[in-house]
Amino acid sequence: MSAADSRTVLLGAGEIERTIARLAQQIVEPESSQSGLLLLGVRRGGESLATRIATQVERVSGRAPTLGFLNVNLYRDDRVVHALPESQIPADVSGRVVVIIDDVLYTGRTIRAALDAITDFGRPKAIRLCVLVDRGLRELPIQPDYVGRVVNSLPAERVDVRIAAEASPEDEVSVAHAP
Repeated sequence: MSAADSRTVLLGAGEIERTIARLAQQIVEPESSQSGLLLLGVRRGGESLATRIATQVERVSGRAPTLGFLNVNLYRDDRVVHALPESQIPADVSGRVVVIIDDVLYTGRTIRAALDAITDFGRPKAIRLCVLVDRGLRELPIQPDYVGRVVNSLPAERVDVRIAAEASPEDEVSVAHAP
């Protein structure tokens, strides 16, 4: 980052841990989520977050949810492609409550791709969306069911999430402001 760029920390490690605990509680609150819960972290940004939420869901409910990871590259319509490991979906999605987990919701294109990918694996009972940060500026009509933090941002800004699979003092969410 150049000297002219600036950065604002939105969430530190402690706030992230509390936010994850709150999101896990919200995910298990509906009676329909008590059995057959499948958490799918969107590959790269949602992987560590999904792992942490799964741990908290087990603490709250006493049941470990099924955890998997989703690579949406083949389903993207905006030609943003990253070299990522293949999807790992350990169970049939049919008839289950699936929660897509990602770090930042921005245009909605990644989530649209995730919805397409999931339906290739079966027909879930319901699909929910959980994000750590909702920065707005959607291009598609997609809204999260569970949100850690809403951030009003500008298109030129970048929301950076640094989160490990286990709680870490280096966990952080920040906004980088371009000049």
